[in-house]
Amino acid sequence: MYNILICDDEKDIVNALKIYLSNEEYCFLEAYNGQEAVRMVKEQEIHLIIMDIMMPIMDGMEAMKKIRESSNVPVILLTAKGEDTDKILGLNTGADDYITKPFNPMEVNARVKSQLRRYMQLGSGEKRETVLQIGGIELNDRKKSVTLDGEPVNLTPTEFDILKLFMKNPERVFSPGEIYELVWKDLPYGSEGTVAVHIRHLREKLEINPADPRYLKVVWGQGYKMERGLKHEK
Repeated sequence: MYNILICDDEKDIVNALKIYLSNEEYCFLEAYNGQEAVRMVKEQEIHLIIMDIMMPIMDGMEAMKKIRESSNVPVILLTAKGEDTDKILGLNTGADDYITKPFNPMEVNARVKSQLRRYMQLGSGEKRETVLQIGGIELNDRKKSVTLDGEPVNLTPTEFDILKLFMKNPERVFSPGEIYELVWKDLPYGSEGTVAVHIRHLREKLEINPADPRYLKVVWGQGYKMERGLKHEK
């Protein structure tokens, strides 16, 4: 059972999302402003948040900042059609994805499933611990943890999956579209800005000087790659 918190000041939207996402594996919790959402994340186990940006008392951006202080739960923001500034600002603040109003029910379901799949350790696959290492970065895929020079690094599920993609394929150049397709499991329309924001976040967390990165490099006109060191699997 997955606990999905839907936060929007319009009850009709909350109810519509519950109908779109109707699934016996989902348990829905409701909040009608950012302050309620922050409180519920502290009090209950939440596996995914769908949250509007424009809300009274505390908006979605401020709520997400506070949630990110203590939780890496996936956050999907609700944005108005054409509000690209909100989308980029949301990703900068810590969102993992966004859904544009008015909703396409199939898109809502696909994005929710994608985020839950990345966040939770599902299936009966191999339980062997897999550790990837490049330079001072170590990624433990089973524990979903990352360290830099022995110190823990706090990544969102999306950031973790992007880093894992690079660490499994050192020196390989990925275009923004390829990264989006492989990580978000979706068609890469308009994906370049979204990917760039997440790469920047990774650099800020993993590079001594994000402006002159050691690991995550831009290959101009082509995309991104992970450089230096050798990959190790244990």
